[in-house]
Amino acid sequence: MIFGYTEQQIAHFFLTYGIGAFILFMVFIILQLARESKAGRFGTFVIFLGLGVGFVGYLAKIVIQWWMER
Repeated sequence: MIFGYTEQQIAHFFLTYGIGAFILFMVFIILQLARESKAGRFGTFVIFLGLGVGFVGYLAKIVIQWWMER
């Protein structure tokens, strides 16, 4: 027990909200990278496509898991 929470509760919290916050932070980093490199619209799209595919996979995993559990 840590601060009245079990290890399972803490892990569940950080795996849902912590990773979500990390994804938002990574989107901010990708956007800054696109701005600093002056990539333009198509370049920004390619950067987001290349670096953001992992985010889409993680979000798809959450949706599929939710759909299978209901």
